[in-house]
Amino acid sequence: MKTFIENLPKAELHLHIEGSFEPELMFKIAKRNEIKIPYNSVEEIEEAYKFDCLQDFLDIYYQGAGVLTTEQDFYDLTYSYLQKCATQNVRHTEIMFDPQTHTERGISFETVINGISKACDDAKEKLNVSSLLIMSYLRHLSEEDAFKTLKQSLPFKSKIAAVGLDSSEKGNPPSKFKNVYEASVKEGYIPVAHAGEEGSADYVWEAIDILSIKRIDHGNNSLEDEKLVAEIIKRDMALTVCPLSNTALQVVDDLKNHPLKKMMDLGLKVTINSDDPAYFGGQVNENYIEIQKALNLTKADLYQLAKNSFQYSLLDKKSKEVLIKELDNYYKNNA
Repeated sequence: MKTFIENLPKAELHLHIEGSFEPELMFKIAKRNEIKIPYNSVEEIEEAYKFDCLQDFLDIYYQGAGVLTTEQDFYDLTYSYLQKCATQNVRHTEIMFDPQTHTERGISFETVINGISKACDDAKEKLNVSSLLIMSYLRHLSEEDAFKTLKQSLPFKSKIAAVGLDSSEKGNPPSKFKNVYEASVKEGYIPVAHAGEEGSADYVWEAIDILSIKRIDHGNNSLEDEKLVAEIIKRDMALTVCPLSNTALQVVDDLKNHPLKKMMDLGLKVTINSDDPAYFGGQVNENYIEIQKALNLTKADLYQLAKNSFQYSLLDKKSKEVLIKELDNYYKNNA
């Protein structure tokens, strides 16, 4: 089963590039930029990467991001992640990035987007991994601040496919960003958003009704509301579920109690993703492997999850068909 998963063609639809920052690379970039961090070794950083709630994680996440200052830093961070994709048979990835984490430190939007997008271009050519970028607004900041980010992004519109919403969910409902989402869609960005990770099913309703999102990031708490489940199925929306993240942040106490299989059985379109792999104990394959063991998923289940990842990506129809055909051939020969 492990070998089947490792060789399974798949896409990753929920990944924060700042959350892929491995301790070794953080240490290397901090030294290169002569930035003092409160850790004397890679081991000390690894120890700090252990936490038990979303806020503790976010504190270290933003601290780590603070060493990223040049285009080369953002390139190295992104290319390192894309190399891992290539080894894990991730054929396509949709990368979220948080401009505000960097622009509020005085790093220009241009520096961030150029470094990330150059790495994506190189990975397409050298690693045969395609990617799209999702610009995420930080929900603990104001909508006015999100509008500034939207404005900064416009000269680079061709490099960005979608907008997202992340950071501290509780107390920051999707409705807070109604106007900036409307403006983002007018500019041609596809809307997605985190909803129902820490927040209730009401937050998911708001995200789909008020922000008109095309895909739900996380969405675990959708199961609190039968009408909501029926609505998500009716709208044919996918959930980008992140198993190891859910246990790391205590959204789920144990993978054996994870609702992923229940979601599938209800008819929800689920995908498996790593969220912030450097912090949560594994890339996509580790998420597949651990959830397969915990819930005793079959090869047919795993095939369906991988198929969903291509089907509900933001790729064009033709690209999806090519990738699904590759997956179908693999499954036919290895089922």
